[in-house]
Amino acid sequence: MAIAYVCLSAVELIAAERPNIVVVLCDDLGYGDLECYGHPHIKTPNLNTLAKEGIRFTDFYSTSPVCSPSRVGLMTGRSPNRAGVYDWIPEGKAIHMRASEVTMPQLLKKAGYATCMAGKWHCNGNFNSSEQPQPNDAGFDHWFGTQNNASPSHENPVNFVRNGEDVGPMKGYSCQLVVAESLTWLKGQQAKNPKQPFFMYVAFHEPHEPVASPKVLVESYKPVARNVDEAQYFANVANVDAAVGTLMAALKKMNIEKNTLVVFTSDNGPETLLRYGHHAGRSFGTATPLRGMKLWTTEAGFRVAGIMRWPAKIQAGQVVKQPVSALDFLPTFCELAETVPPTNLQLDGTSFLPALESKPINRKKPLVWVFYSAINERRVAMRDGDWKILAKLNINPCKTVNSRNVAQIKAATLSDFQIFKVTEDMGESKDLSESHPDKLVELRQRLKVHYQELVNGSHVWRN
Repeated sequence: MAIAYVCLSAVELIAAERPNIVVVLCDDLGYGDLECYGHPHIKTPNLNTLAKEGIRFTDFYSTSPVCSPSRVGLMTGRSPNRAGVYDWIPEGKAIHMRASEVTMPQLLKKAGYATCMAGKWHCNGNFNSSEQPQPNDAGFDHWFGTQNNASPSHENPVNFVRNGEDVGPMKGYSCQLVVAESLTWLKGQQAKNPKQPFFMYVAFHEPHEPVASPKVLVESYKPVARNVDEAQYFANVANVDAAVGTLMAALKKMNIEKNTLVVFTSDNGPETLLRYGHHAGRSFGTATPLRGMKLWTTEAGFRVAGIMRWPAKIQAGQVVKQPVSALDFLPTFCELAETVPPTNLQLDGTSFLPALESKPINRKKPLVWVFYSAINERRVAMRDGDWKILAKLNINPCKTVNSRNVAQIKAATLSDFQIFKVTEDMGESKDLSESHPDKLVELRQRLKVHYQELVNGSHVWRN
């Protein structure tokens, strides 16, 4: 595979090497929560630097507006509906990312990469159990994680598992512990085989509730926060930034950062304050200037921060406005690893490598979300080029698709369409369905085709 690299003498020596890949995933981080995305108070100097030294994407999308399906979509390059994960997975539930799915770390491992996962897993209900596939079954050589949230909070968590063994009580904050584990593994891997490329999945629990942050950071934000809970949230995002700084400093110290692609993003948009009582009392994330929040199919539900840095390939200081999705990770990383995606499964992403040079992505089909338990009234969405279309679905909200409701779901029809030119109206403030009737007809027809294909290809669970 021919890849064009930046013509720098320091880089020419490593141009023939396949890159290392690091994906840093936040939990419930709002589009507007970072300084480089416009937050007026939260300071994120390390992420600002990451963006300045690489690309900041303005139109980056997660694969779902909620955690579990978003992570399954990221892992598989497929709409999570195809994989049968439609909503978040409570502990102990039978829903899980099935063994029949082919994951990104599996493919990279087969291509010769060393693989590590640290942080929030949330791709199954029976965590650390032989009843369902675990991170090692998904292709990770080393894993250190939790089923869902860090418990009892980000501070001093007690529920981490390392390679199948309970770790027990730990001291510190989750994002820092996750980075420390990742770097311990990486240093050992580099000492053992420095020439072997690696893939690290660094999945922070922050800033998902229950929020807990270092006291010194909380104190620093009290003067600009409306209350101590908001200061806790601001400090939580700042602590994520500090953890990213620790990670980047280590990559530079090990002299491997030039040929390492680092991706920073979030699983979905921000939680709504007090949506589920006092347990969300510190959810002060912001989606500004987008409409909605987490669990919505408007832009705020799944349009998230997206930053990439790779000195050997990416020219610094770019701002890219074309749509890129976490669905694109699997085909892109396979291309970088000089291997091929699975041919027996329907993928929904495409390679984003052209975007790294500000060239158009050859996206053969639009991005489609069907979220049956969305909070907003239009539960189906599609991003197609410059345009976004939303539609109502004439069935009651549901958490999954099974043999009891599949007939109803497949018979459901779309209605009450709205269209927005989101390249000019990212806040979706002006429905153009009446003023652009031809575009409405075009988008409506495309949505119906891709919606029906996705519904027909979605996994149906037994009762």
